[in-house]
Amino acid sequence: MTELVGGTRVDALARARNGVLAAFAANGLCFASWLSRAPQARDALSLSAAQLGLLLLCLSGGACLALPASGPAVHRWGAARVVLIGSILVGLGLLGFAAGLAAGTVWPAAVGLVLTGIGMSNWDVAMNVAGADVERRRGRSLMPRLHAGFSLGTVAGGGVGALLAAWLVPLAIQVAVVAVLAPVAMAFAVRLFLPEEAHEPDQPRPKGDALRAWREPRTLLIGLLTLCAAFAEGSANDWLAVALVDGHQTSAVVGALGFGVFVTAMTIGRLAGGALLDRFGRVVVLRGLLAVALVGLLLVAFASSIVWVLVGATLWGFGASLGFPVGMSAASDEPKLAAARVGVVSSVAYTAFLAGPPLIGLLAEHSGILHALLVVLGALVVALLVTGVARPPAAPEAR
Repeated sequence: MTELVGGTRVDALARARNGVLAAFAANGLCFASWLSRAPQARDALSLSAAQLGLLLLCLSGGACLALPASGPAVHRWGAARVVLIGSILVGLGLLGFAAGLAAGTVWPAAVGLVLTGIGMSNWDVAMNVAGADVERRRGRSLMPRLHAGFSLGTVAGGGVGALLAAWLVPLAIQVAVVAVLAPVAMAFAVRLFLPEEAHEPDQPRPKGDALRAWREPRTLLIGLLTLCAAFAEGSANDWLAVALVDGHQTSAVVGALGFGVFVTAMTIGRLAGGALLDRFGRVVVLRGLLAVALVGLLLVAFASSIVWVLVGATLWGFGASLGFPVGMSAASDEPKLAAARVGVVSSVAYTAFLAGPPLIGLLAEHSGILHALLVVLGALVVALLVTGVARPPAAPEAR
């Protein structure tokens, strides 16, 4: 007899979990394919810190531009197709970025990052919707482990970046190889997703779901919490390598290593996160981890020893690890409106990636990168103040 969980075959759930996990990992690898070597990208394009911030804005701007349409796209075409389309757009965008790096010309790199951001945002929302669906059907926590898959992808990207930087391999070649491999990998991964009829039974979704979600105070506060967590995570992704190279006067290899330490700590936090959340609850765990991230940030900014700076990067990564996945789970507490709410929370959270890079870049231009990173303290404090919103509703589904 075939065993069912949540109305779905166990083997189908296992395959879907693996497929979504692969989507998260590949997304993280694409994201880190060049950020671990951001100082080399800056030098190849002859950019100042402020100009690098504006270049990063192209990536986040493209993502924010596409986010309002990502939820409806998932409703219309399904998560698997949107993930595949997103990966193709990411591949094309990274090829444009690689061409700009190879030519030392900013505009193709900028256009490539805009297209990469558009693909990333659709890919991101679709894989979170697919993951939340698998989590609900399994009846236990899964999102932190899926986001650990994203972090493992960034660890791989950071490790490869450090290795290729040591070998003096041009960044353009590294980015181009990732651009080709990503959509090929996703063409196989999405075949493991749950069939679309398993996602949406024959019950039409009300057309006003998206607008309704935008009017819900709890959903918007979850978005604010996730925004602050994304800002704390994204600031390190974008600027930690630069902070080590420019602020602490280390080599490019150490800069890439610091990035790798951060994303490794995030991965560990996410792998352990499911057990922590099941035992202590979302609110207690988030408050503790956000406090750890705050201590880590202060060490990165003020420690004089590179060893303590790397300890700070570790604490920062561990502390920032669960904000985004918990936000996605909280947005998905009610299955009927999960896709709409994930779209809203993602749209709000991605404004961190829109505002963060240029803000820190401009501050770094005037006060130095280490002092500029202190703006993240404000985001961590706000997140600490609103963590209560992540508490499940009165009658949550079993997790």
